[in-house]
Amino acid sequence: MIPTPHITAKKGDFAKTVLMPGDPLRSKYIAENFLKDAVLVNNVRGIQGYTGYYEGSRVSVMASGMGMPSMGIYSYELFNFYDVENIIRIGSCGATNKSVNVRDLIIGQRAFTTSSFAENFGLPKDFLGSASEDLVEKAIKVCKKLNIKPVIGDVFSSDVFYGEKDKLDYYKEYNIMAVEMEAAALYMNAYKAGKKALLLATVSDSLVDEKAQNLTAEEREKSFSDMFIVAMEIAKIS
Repeated sequence: MIPTPHITAKKGDFAKTVLMPGDPLRSKYIAENFLKDAVLVNNVRGIQGYTGYYEGSRVSVMASGMGMPSMGIYSYELFNFYDVENIIRIGSCGATNKSVNVRDLIIGQRAFTTSSFAENFGLPKDFLGSASEDLVEKAIKVCKKLNIKPVIGDVFSSDVFYGEKDKLDYYKEYNIMAVEMEAAALYMNAYKAGKKALLLATVSDSLVDEKAQNLTAEEREKSFSDMFIVAMEIAKIS
């Protein structure tokens, strides 16, 4: 089914690895600043998708929108209709552990959630989605090469943006490093499709450190260079 209801790209327009920020403007920024010969392949509802080259390797970048339903739609269509093999979510997150600092890079091994997404998607209600071990290993290897020290651990994918401080006891109980809003749906889609997925997230604020300086929207768009480069390097070797 190509084009799909949400993507107008033709078959073959996407590379086998797609990087997925939430924000369409961030997708545009990455394409313009990190890819060579980038071509716009999708712009339905302003969800911009581009394919170009990073150091000779073909890579795509397309926004996912905000939240698990949106990520669920776009990652499902990429995995199941466009022959995409790897999706790397690149986004922002909030620290939920005092050992995690603003601007740290998170490698999300597992994505906890209390959302009903799994149950409605034909998976057990308590299904716990995981990153692909292969992509986690590549991320660690790339970070070592670039002299970046990531935080490797579990995240929580939330259905709400406000009110997450009410779950601080939950985060502590399960040793969750950060909260975001998309990874669980991505990991579930990858599991059902037999494909690979990874979350890379830069910490933009902290729920447990009141002195931490939150990043502005502009900083989130333009200052996550380390994360973007790590993702591009993973795509290059995947």
